[in-house]
Amino acid sequence: MTKWLLVAGVLMPLYSAQATQDPEAVYNRVCGACHSGQLPMAPRKGDQAAWTPRLAKGMETLVQHVTQGFKAMPPRGLCMDCSAEDYQAIIHWMSE
Repeated sequence: MTKWLLVAGVLMPLYSAQATQDPEAVYNRVCGACHSGQLPMAPRKGDQAAWTPRLAKGMETLVQHVTQGFKAMPPRGLCMDCSAEDYQAIIHWMSE
């Protein structure tokens, strides 16, 4: 019985982990407020000229900028329920 409880305790967090959110839905809910043209320094979705130099810094750096805040980007991009995986998916979606 103790072994089963131990196994359940180890595996349960794996099954309850939050799934990555839909990037378009998060963009529409949070990111689009700044990244759809309202702030000139926020790169717009699909703007290759704006995204290329940012992507050259690496995904880890971009996620860190979103998480901690960077220049005009508020910490967590104001998405308090987003994970690092969510940020990666959103950055990838926005930069296409």
